[in-house]
Amino acid sequence: MNDVLAPSLPVLYTLSSQATHEAVHLLCRMLVFDPSKRISAKDALAHPYLDEGRLRYHTCMCKCCYTTSSGRVYTSDFEPVTNPKFDDGFEKNLTSVRQVKEIIHQFILEQQKGNRVPLCINPQSAAFKSFISSTVAQPSEMPPSPLVWE
Repeated sequence: MNDVLAPSLPVLYTLSSQATHEAVHLLCRMLVFDPSKRISAKDALAHPYLDEGRLRYHTCMCKCCYTTSSGRVYTSDFEPVTNPKFDDGFEKNLTSVRQVKEIIHQFILEQQKGNRVPLCINPQSAAFKSFISSTVAQPSEMPPSPLVWE
């Protein structure tokens, strides 16, 4: 897996004009191909980036906290543990980027068998030009062109 690169910090900062240092730091820790080196869910939930969102959620939206005449009563456990725990064992068999792409492709094909609207590329969208010039776009996905694609 030597062909897997670390996330590009400048690219992550350009994802949003509101990207903070904490947000990019958490993304970098999550976007690690090797699951043994990736941040754990427990550590991700304890990351400072989530503190503000957690505070807002428990201030007005959750069902575990409630308001009394003397003020807001907060739960004693902001991140309860669920049972059964999530099993990430399937990732241990993923040894290459190509294998991951194949599994994602199979997942997409299975999803398309259902009664869902198929995913279509909108050539009029603002992001289309950057998509076409990216390495993500495959020749078969390109619109008709006088240029010869691979």
